[in-house]
Amino acid sequence: MQHGDESRTRRETGRGLSRITTLIFAVTAGLSVASIYYAQPLLDSIAQDFGISPSAIGLVVTLTQLGYALGLIFIVPLGDLIDRRRLIVGQGVLSVIALVAVATARTEAILFVSLAAMGLLAVVVQILVAFAATLATPAERGRAVGMVTSGVVTGILAARFIAGLLADLGGWRAVYLTSAILTAAMVGMLIRVLPRQLSPDSTDSYAATLRSIPILFLRDRILLVRGLLALLIFATFSTFWTALVLPLSTPPCSYSHTQIGLFGLVGMAGAIAATGAGRLADRGLGNWTTGVSLALLLASWALIAMLPASLPLLLLGVVLLDLAVQAVHVTNQSIIFDRHPEASSRLVGGYMVFYSIGSAIGAISSTMAYAHAGWFGVSMLGAGFSAIALLVWGTTLRLPISRESTICAGGE
Repeated sequence: MQHGDESRTRRETGRGLSRITTLIFAVTAGLSVASIYYAQPLLDSIAQDFGISPSAIGLVVTLTQLGYALGLIFIVPLGDLIDRRRLIVGQGVLSVIALVAVATARTEAILFVSLAAMGLLAVVVQILVAFAATLATPAERGRAVGMVTSGVVTGILAARFIAGLLADLGGWRAVYLTSAILTAAMVGMLIRVLPRQLSPDSTDSYAATLRSIPILFLRDRILLVRGLLALLIFATFSTFWTALVLPLSTPPCSYSHTQIGLFGLVGMAGAIAATGAGRLADRGLGNWTTGVSLALLLASWALIAMLPASLPLLLLGVVLLDLAVQAVHVTNQSIIFDRHPEASSRLVGGYMVFYSIGSAIGAISSTMAYAHAGWFGVSMLGAGFSAIALLVWGTTLRLPISRESTICAGGE
């Protein structure tokens, strides 16, 4: 990668990003990512509708996540090669088709293929994050990334509640049909607000672009550290949200799926509050914002461990956990985009692979911890991930994060 590419990118993208456009990006991102989480509270209904056995219905979630992982690797990097406007709009249109296909599926084969396609196309979320970082001026990059990322986290946390509510009113198919209608509306808005004249400068081939992703992370220690932090904080995040349904759905709580979904809305308060982390990163305080947030993340598990003895303390812990995870996530992205602005799509694709690995580790290990040691075991696991993340941050504190020390993928 040549330094000339970076300088041209900065000259062309220094016009800034309006608040209304940033908000549209955030809403679209939240709506897109929600589509891969709708199925979690609907599995029983889908299984009954298709006559799928309980042991096989997990494919609904697995195929969606598999499609998303493949999209991170093979679709998101295209944002550095082709017109991002066409890529985003094209994915949006295809997402509407996939959602309608899920809502109208009459066979298992069509359902599973449509769900995999829906997950594959949902990575438009990460292209939107990278595009927002590219369009924003350096002074406002953290704020823009923070707002769009808040939309993503809000979509993740609200998806379960909204899906349960819509399913109660009109069945599980109504969830995906409603999402298709809203996605179509957002595509129409994006067509109006996305700039037409910005095109990537890269002349690399698609294969070379894919190969450059691991090279970027291996040659730049800051990128690797931020990737490891992403893995650990999302392992923590997934540990909590995967296992939460287990104690809440059994005595003495015995909450319904809709009631459990309300906990996601509580977590949204923390996620939204963390948008300020981007502004702190813009002021050069990204490292210390990360450290404080990781300390809060570790402290949140002391409150979360109080379930079922104290529901108010659990709720406070939920807010702190989501605040801390979101703050670190926003800060991570602001820092990595600032170091390699010419490779924003590749960076977000590679970075989110760490996220996916962490989420998978947290989901698998949390259910095992609950089976062997109950909610206390889950809390100790989450606290362990948080403590390791804080240790990683502390041992790499002296690494410079300014882009002046950037090592480009192709050398000096």
